[in-house]
Amino acid sequence: MLKECIENVRKNVPLVHNITNYVTVNDVANVLLACGGSPIMSDEPDDVEDITSICGGLNINIGTLNKSSIEGMYRAGAKANELGHVVLLDPVGAGASALRTNTAVGLMDKVKFDVIRGNISEIKTLALGSGTTKGVDADVADAVTEDNLDETVKFAKDLAAKAGCIIAITGAIDLVADGSKCFVIRNGRPEMGKITGTGCQLSGMMTAFVVANPDAKLEAAAAAVCTMGLAGEIGWSKMQEGDGNSTYRNRIIDAIFNMDGETLEKGAKYELR
Repeated sequence: MLKECIENVRKNVPLVHNITNYVTVNDVANVLLACGGSPIMSDEPDDVEDITSICGGLNINIGTLNKSSIEGMYRAGAKANELGHVVLLDPVGAGASALRTNTAVGLMDKVKFDVIRGNISEIKTLALGSGTTKGVDADVADAVTEDNLDETVKFAKDLAAKAGCIIAITGAIDLVADGSKCFVIRNGRPEMGKITGTGCQLSGMMTAFVVANPDAKLEAAAAAVCTMGLAGEIGWSKMQEGDGNSTYRNRIIDAIFNMDGETLEKGAKYELR
């Protein structure tokens, strides 16, 4: 199942429009190329409707907001909805400031999303309309653990049903849920937290996976999470003495570039709940 998801990305080369933050924009583009997709970056309001029209999916990331990019997000989202394109929201830092929280909540109100992907603090903020995050990282009090896994799976399913979209919560344990099913994924390395933007990269890649697998969106979103986590494991296994987080970032992108369906199917660690 996961095997077909990544193979469909390679075969279909989905074009993804990214309105993403300037901290990670280059890495998001490279990860999309590595997984078999094709990236376009544009946040200028007068440009986004034309750009999103020629793409199959739209990835909206609120990591570095300004008034112009916010307008671009609304305009691109409306156009993507009009055309029936896949739209993903990455609510980076929702809960850290009023602007981020209000923008994310406002986008959810005006734009129909296929997927919302964030850490547990960001997703809880969207569910409540307010919250606290440690900058763009999850608050430690919110961490998904084996002890609170059952209730967090229920939370993810309930929010997915209410929002009418897939909810992907990423962290030490990853959850990818719709209203009835939840993938619990245990791929990845804690060292991935030392690289800025692995979540942003995943959102871009997840958009491509969902575009390429229109009849299996939940499975495609889960396959993207497994791909990123497994790439983190493979990349870490190749680290040499003297390597640091810069090298690790490149090794993760290389691992995604070299990932095939068999490797993903064999290395993915998940259960369905």
